[in-house]
Amino acid sequence: MTLPYTKHETAIVDEGAQIGAGCRIWHWVHISGKAKIGEKCSFGQNVFVGNNVTIGNNCKIQNNVSIYDNVFLEDDVFCGPSMVFTNVYNPRSAIVRKDEYRNTYVKRGVTIGANATIVCGVTLGEFSFIAAGAVVNKDVKPFALMAGVPAKQIGWMSKFGEQIKLPLEGKGEFVCENTKEKYVLVGSQLSVI
Repeated sequence: MTLPYTKHETAIVDEGAQIGAGCRIWHWVHISGKAKIGEKCSFGQNVFVGNNVTIGNNCKIQNNVSIYDNVFLEDDVFCGPSMVFTNVYNPRSAIVRKDEYRNTYVKRGVTIGANATIVCGVTLGEFSFIAAGAVVNKDVKPFALMAGVPAKQIGWMSKFGEQIKLPLEGKGEFVCENTKEKYVLVGSQLSVI
């Protein structure tokens, strides 16, 4: 039987996992049996995907990333090398808290930089950009550029992945040189028109 995806011989895909066509699964990846994965995703070396996980189309999960239960990725998400998701807010080794997992939602087009940490229970808005090493512990607005520990918004990013030169709040317009899309800032919300 020919698989609709490519899997390295060292990778483990548990029976029942739903994996879309065109996915690439590299060395020492483990995908759990109840995971649901869209098409054309890439899983770098040493990635783990839990059971209660949904991953959209065209996601790129780089080396050493674990996507634990209750983490949900929409289409076109980039998870940089060794970035971290959590699913228990206050873990203790001696206390079982599997019934306390908090949902984490990563919306379409989000980029999460290398070694960033996403504390469970947050939503990362569409096309937000989390800088390398940032620690996100609260919801992130669409198109927001977040950096630091804890992460704070330091700017805006376009869908193309370029920093937008607008204030964090107020009014303003920006046109992406690459896509010609127009962005409008009203208050503290950036949107594409």
